[in-house]
Amino acid sequence: MSGSTDLLLYVILPYVVVPLAIYIAVLFALNKKGWLGRDKPFALLGPILMVKTLRGRGLLERLSRLKRFWNAFGDLGIVLALVGMVAIFALLLIGAWEATSVPAAARPQANTVLAIPGLNPFLPLGYGLLALIVAVVLHEFCHGILARANGIRVRSLGVLFLVIPLGAFVEQDDEDMSKAPARARDRVAAAGVMANFALALVFFLILSGLLISSVHVKADGVGILGVLPGTPAANTTAALGPDALAPGDIITAVNGTATPTTLRLEVALGNTHPGQTVAVQWYSQHSSGTVSANIQLASALHFPNYFSGNASVLRNISILGISETPVPPSFVLSILSEGPFAAGASSLVQSNNVLASSALFLGLPFYNEMPIQGTMAQFYTVSGPLGAIGASNGWMVVNALYWLVWVNMLLGVFNALPAVPLDGGFLFRDIVTGAVQRLRPAWSAAQRDGAVNTLSIFATLIVFFLIIWEIVGPYLFTAP
Repeated sequence: MSGSTDLLLYVILPYVVVPLAIYIAVLFALNKKGWLGRDKPFALLGPILMVKTLRGRGLLERLSRLKRFWNAFGDLGIVLALVGMVAIFALLLIGAWEATSVPAAARPQANTVLAIPGLNPFLPLGYGLLALIVAVVLHEFCHGILARANGIRVRSLGVLFLVIPLGAFVEQDDEDMSKAPARARDRVAAAGVMANFALALVFFLILSGLLISSVHVKADGVGILGVLPGTPAANTTAALGPDALAPGDIITAVNGTATPTTLRLEVALGNTHPGQTVAVQWYSQHSSGTVSANIQLASALHFPNYFSGNASVLRNISILGISETPVPPSFVLSILSEGPFAAGASSLVQSNNVLASSALFLGLPFYNEMPIQGTMAQFYTVSGPLGAIGASNGWMVVNALYWLVWVNMLLGVFNALPAVPLDGGFLFRDIVTGAVQRLRPAWSAAQRDGAVNTLSIFATLIVFFLIIWEIVGPYLFTAP
């Protein structure tokens, strides 16, 4: 199939044309019923649908009375939003450049780029929707609180859609906003970003506290997710019965060499040859203790269903016959409980810094390590507060908290982008306005507004082009 046909069938039709057609049909239906308009429950901001509500304004009034606290909150939000704006825009530029040279086999699918619960295979529907609802609602409320704390009236609150949910909004009174100082407007704009970052921190602290007090890994080693039929690992059943190597067990050593990571296990096996008998030690779920056995390794060449490649190379590769966890159970627990300060991160990325550890925390779903369930849950014991509600319920709490952190971080960073109607877009407008006033003091208000509008639209188009380019670019520059 040609690259252009591939692009049409697997990207443009299911992920662009069909959703866009449904979205346009909904807009026509709302307009026909008279529900679409500036003072109606639904309104358009360019092509973006605003779904409005008046609920919650009384609560906003009560919460906004702590003006000093909320204004400090907004000022910090401005700083974080600007940092996030620069960082995420730089990442989009890097991603767009790499999209022109990514190998054909590694081309990203549209559903893996869009962080939509259920559509994205790495973002579970249940946990994803829960996290998205919490993140959007509280994001929305913080916009309103900061507006009221700065004397700006709130006309409505709601959610933005452009085929998919884009984020939250607070519709402030236009006259109040135009009269408000730039710093007050920026506090309101940055409130949502700050809210998501603050929520991510709060949920992480709760997650960390629960994990440290309630969850412990059963053994330090490489977790077994599966045993390949007919391999040496599977043959241990005949000799050991229930204590044979099985999913949920943890390999702790080979020939006396500890195997705390997958790399260490591969090195230990790499120092052997097919047919060699080695001493393997593992934690057995059946006996809840350590089991040791001598196992004769096999050649990868004898298992073409599992291993492929050059025959002369495969002939000399020793295999045990297991599928293991990409990230060892003890490291997963360390990353989840310590986050940016996980000491174990250095063994996985050859670096022990906040950025690397944070990337691992956010990247666990891409290693199929989150949510923790099924075989993955067997690697740990659950006690304390989580154990009190039952192990299965405890893991549901852990998974929910993880995705609350993950989605809030994603939403906070995404909304920092310099694109209208995202929060970063309004911050960008004020930055451009200030720059134009300093550089062109003789310009009239109409000239200034025209220049600001042009630059804001240009920045918005660039941002969305870069996002789309990461999906489309590889199809245009690489062979299928």
